[in-house]
Amino acid sequence: MGNQRATGDLDARIAFAQDRTTAPMELFELVSDPSVLVRAAVAARPDAPAQALRPLVRDRDRTVREAVAGNPATSPVNLLRLVADSDRKVRWAVAGNPGCDAAVRAKMAKAQDKELRGLLAEMPALEPELAAILIDDVSPEVRERLARHTHDLEVISTLLRDRTVRVRKGLAINERTTPEQRHQLAQDSSPDVRATLVRALELGEADLRDLLHDRSVEVRRSMATSDVVPRHIRQELEKDDDETVAADARRHRGSAAADATAPAPRVGHRRAVATRFPGRN
Repeated sequence: MGNQRATGDLDARIAFAQDRTTAPMELFELVSDPSVLVRAAVAARPDAPAQALRPLVRDRDRTVREAVAGNPATSPVNLLRLVADSDRKVRWAVAGNPGCDAAVRAKMAKAQDKELRGLLAEMPALEPELAAILIDDVSPEVRERLARHTHDLEVISTLLRDRTVRVRKGLAINERTTPEQRHQLAQDSSPDVRATLVRALELGEADLRDLLHDRSVEVRRSMATSDVVPRHIRQELEKDDDETVAADARRHRGSAAADATAPAPRVGHRRAVATRFPGRN
């Protein structure tokens, strides 16, 4: 005979599904519940048995399948099914599941869904063979996301030759680039790449000296207001031939000095308030 809470009214069944004291095996009674809210509550439970989640993988309601896709208790086999789901939100939820293993990632790399491939590109421990596929992805957005997040120096070296500016801009904010790779970016043909680089990453003295005379005003203005550019370089830009660059450098120096001299608030301190007494001066 089933648990009375599993067969009661809707509120009781939802409460039963969400109650952490409900034994995992009792959840089997709820996977075929007529209410989406009840089935979704079961699908989201991290202690749900994999066997209880299996029928919910093919649930007719997207919110239930999405909950299963994000549940760390979901088996790799079921994640493989869900990563090919007809609904994009279900597929994207798989990418954030800690159980998203090598087999699931390999399927993501070949998916038609551009966003799914982009989510894969952002994974830090991406297998070299999958990164090699994404390097040649038809979508510049996917390649840019790979450029921003990859830890693989060979992947970075390959993407340095990418013809799309937005991809190389992605590399220009990647903190894992080597000094030599940053040197290459400092000489990039696109001023957008160079401007992004000087705002985001520390560069060697020789590169900074060359960029002081960059032909692009926007690159020099980016240097003048960048917190990663050393102060002595920014001070030289105060004498730049372009007044907008010089003004930016002076203004940035002034704001930085104001921040440095501003007194820190005294915790718990209250200003004394004069007390006046009737009849006294």
